[in-house]
Amino acid sequence: MLATTQDTVDLLKNVPAFEELGPGDLARVAAVAVPRDFARGERVFRENDDSDSCYVVRSGHARAIREHSDGRQLTLATFGPGDIFGELALFDDERRSATVEAIDALQAVAVLGADMRRLMREHPDIAVKLVIALGRRLRAANERLARQSFQTVQSRVAGVLRQLVEQSIAEDPGGEGADVVVTATQADLAQLAGSSRESASRFLAVLERAGVITQGRGRLTVHDPAALEGYVY
Repeated sequence: MLATTQDTVDLLKNVPAFEELGPGDLARVAAVAVPRDFARGERVFRENDDSDSCYVVRSGHARAIREHSDGRQLTLATFGPGDIFGELALFDDERRSATVEAIDALQAVAVLGADMRRLMREHPDIAVKLVIALGRRLRAANERLARQSFQTVQSRVAGVLRQLVEQSIAEDPGGEGADVVVTATQADLAQLAGSSRESASRFLAVLERAGVITQGRGRLTVHDPAALEGYVY
């Protein structure tokens, strides 16, 4: 079923970058949004591509990665329903700083930077509200980085796993209280936590022996999400 403009408004109003916008402004943004679908493993855009649009996830998941010349990859962030990525394209056309690829079947809406900048010229309040919302995101990111700099590997990995659990529960509220399946490898968790795979693996083994998780191929089943809090400090 094709999404309507109201469906897009309902999606955008829950996106932190657009949280300051009122119904009229949201409708204007929704009117220029374009639906985009990506298959599992497909690149949404590549590092150093021209930055021409931002994306809001409607369903599915994506990840931002940086690639080393020797073939190694570093996962910078993961995105699920309601998340936005590539939002700096709303303000300028600098080249992409990372590659984003679909983890599974991904449905998103794209907003062209040129269209958004036109809306901001025609409706200056939109620009002011976007700057306020993005400023909040920047402060939150700085605070998160500051906390991580003082955390142990154990705490960072537990924190990342907790965030992924919260994301999974948000996508399926009816599953709260039951086992939570997180689609991520040991390497993914290590990269997101800024640790080595070996260190992350040792800590995950500790969690498994404690009955908090069960490890599988490319996924983790978290049996006791609340127990993760005891490892984050």
